Amino acid sequence: MYYIKRFFIFCAVLLIAACTAKKEDWINNYGTLDLGAPIQMQYGSYDFQFGTASDNLMGAPVHRMVVLLPLSGEDATTGKTIRTSIETAVLQNAPQNLSVSFYDTSYDVNNAINKALSDNPEIIIGPIFSNEAETIRNVKPENLPVLSFTSDAASIGKGVMTMALMPTNSIEEIVKEMSSDKIKSFIIMAPDTQSGKMMAGTALKASEIYNIPSVGIFYYKENDSDSIKSMTEEASMNKARVAANTKAREILSDILTKERLTSIEKSSMTIQLDNLSKTDTLGNLPYDAVLFLGNGNDTKSIASFLRYYGVDSHKVRFYGTILWDGSDITNDFIMYGAKYATLPEISEDFSNLYEQISGKTPNRLATFGYDATNLAIGMIYSDKSNAAYLLDPSGYMGIDGLFRLKPTGESERALRVVQINGDKSISTIREAAQNFMSPIYNIEQHNIRPANAMELETPGINPTDYINIPERLRSQYKSKTYGTNINHDFQATPIQENIVILPEDDSDSFISPDFQPISLESVNRTYIDSIEIEE
Repeated sequence: MYYIKRFFIFCAVLLIAACTAKKEDWINNYGTLDLGAPIQMQYGSYDFQFGTASDNLMGAPVHRMVVLLPLSGEDATTGKTIRTSIETAVLQNAPQNLSVSFYDTSYDVNNAINKALSDNPEIIIGPIFSNEAETIRNVKPENLPVLSFTSDAASIGKGVMTMALMPTNSIEEIVKEMSSDKIKSFIIMAPDTQSGKMMAGTALKASEIYNIPSVGIFYYKENDSDSIKSMTEEASMNKARVAANTKAREILSDILTKERLTSIEKSSMTIQLDNLSKTDTLGNLPYDAVLFLGNGNDTKSIASFLRYYGVDSHKVRFYGTILWDGSDITNDFIMYGAKYATLPEISEDFSNLYEQISGKTPNRLATFGYDATNLAIGMIYSDKSNAAYLLDPSGYMGIDGLFRLKPTGESERALRVVQINGDKSISTIREAAQNFMSPIYNIEQHNIRPANAMELETPGINPTDYINIPERLRSQYKSKTYGTNINHDFQATPIQENIVILPEDDSDSFISPDFQPISLESVNRTYIDSIEIEE
């Protein structure tokens, strides 16, 4: 009986301890934290000696950190890239009483998660993929923080945070730049994927915030030339602009053939007809910018087709996101002047150290892993609660510049805006923010919904707006408007192109029986920018 009583007392103590244990609040305490200068995260020296201990804490309690990464199989290269950066940070900065264990998620992620949790870690770094992040969110203790690398807002929260760049950051930053550039309206071109539709939804939201109308959303299949060609033909209003060009030439040719004209009028008509015969299209587009939400390779293909279909890159500006990073898009002269939002340059010191260890140049996953490790070490040895440390609204200054984690699990990273120079280089147009004293972003990814395709909103193209004929003949030579598609009140004033103002002089009028109007054959545009385009 005595032992039974002791057993129940022991259980009661455990229950009380469990009920009174401090519980992390990942939401409510966030707004009460003070905002100040960001915390500098580079604790270690870049010229440290391998194998030397950081702090002599022998005999101190062991702190445990576990890492979930794909270390074998088809994603092993990605996992090992992050592992190298984690081990680098640990060698530099971790005290001796920090235990770090790696678990391979390649073949049985559930088993890897169970083993990781059985280590009773204070923090978990990883996993990479959204389904894995969602799995661990559903099975881990609520207090246990996880620093993952997924950018899927639906897979994080409840203590699962991400070190990755959220797509909303790069999109909002570049739309903000479009606003600074006085862009009047733009179209969105995105891959036909769930991620592409979410990014388009973000761009729509940003267009509302920064008051730049988006007048069309177009989707294409990634790495599919036929799909890209079809999309750009539609977005460029090619059929309507070709029809408008043909009609304008017919009108000018008819006037030259049938009407009595002054010598000045004849000269003007001939010049206009000659100019129109040098191109396939006529008319201005109802937008002055294109926002590309795909990678660099697809963007280059789209830009080439846009040029082929007569979209003048001097009048329509190009913008992109961090997805252009790592591509050779800066080599393409068509992209001259294009801007995109990206992270600050990787520290040269870190690059040299990483190459010394791995023999490879670090990518963004490597820097994310390095910052995640330093953040985890700082949390473990801090006297703050986990939530207070990780969710400090002042943020941190890491290898990739300023960032902070939100209670929703999302990250905010300060980005710079760069411009492609046309000589395989880029220039920084606007530096990344250095603190969060003023809000950087207004959009949270978990509030975004995917956007459907949207046909181009346009008042259409009337050929008579782009040619000049004697006023006395206007009532005889009219044309319909091509390509009209107005979904709501749309106001656009077409900019007149190549118009010659005629004096009202009716003297010396004549019709020459020898006059032959210029033929209306289409221009042969088989080759554009040394790329053959199959018709």
